[in-house]
Amino acid sequence: MQKISRVVIGLFGILFIAMAASFLLDPARTAAGLGVGPLAPLGLATLRGDFFAFFAAGGILSLVGAIRNDARFLTAPLLMIALTLTGRLITVVVSGFDAAMGPLMAVEAVIVLLLALGCRNLART
Repeated sequence: MQKISRVVIGLFGILFIAMAASFLLDPARTAAGLGVGPLAPLGLATLRGDFFAFFAAGGILSLVGAIRNDARFLTAPLLMIALTLTGRLITVVVSGFDAAMGPLMAVEAVIVLLLALGCRNLART
């Protein structure tokens, strides 16, 4: 089970690093896929800065945790994605549900579950 967790978390880390790179290379297109976009140069800077940092940090820490077989590196990505999902759930309560949010919320819920299992299955050194 530990090897499977490491592979799945490593793939998640690679996916997030790829997302981070896409925010550097083509932030407007990548953001549009998430339902947001830049309104001005400040918006582009925010996409390249904040969104890049979020995905890069989550991806790097997940990948390092998988490679080193060390659950401690998964705490931050787990918290980041869990808080993202929490924000979406608050939006559903406050503003209502939009079908476009469903797939992202499902993916985030699965990632939270996989990272939580990874925290349980990977070694603690």
